Amino acid sequence: MKYLMMIKLDRDSAAAKSYAAGNPPPQTLMEAMTKLMGDLATKGRLVDTAGLAPVAKGAKVRAAGGKVSVTDGPFIESKEVIGGYAVIQVNSKEEALATGREFMQVHVDVLGEAYEGELEIREMSDPGECTQAESKD
Repeated sequence: MKYLMMIKLDRDSAAAKSYAAGNPPPQTLMEAMTKLMGDLATKGRLVDTAGLAPVAKGAKVRAAGGKVSVTDGPFIESKEVIGGYAVIQVNSKEEALATGREFMQVHVDVLGEAYEGELEIREMSDPGECTQAESKD
């Protein structure tokens, strides 16, 4: 099973403000995450991972009322900022949650008690599963 893990920061947190200003994560965090991602890759559990550029460099494409609009970042109304993601391959939701706990513990260990963040973990669907579900209808 594949799972997508997205690291989210509260827009008003110190980490999010630093990120929004274009600052890279602290070197100590990058080193710890590189080690963790290397361990996950060695175990065959890491499919892909990356940090994301600041929201000021992004855009939103929205469909509403039959029209499509584009808004350039930053997005003032957003309460959360997604800083990066990882796609993992594990055997169960429990393994995905254990990996997520490990991922967030690295952040707490390196950044300290003041760090606040959230990791959303979502199971990914195989494109074939969507096709099979449609053919059953």
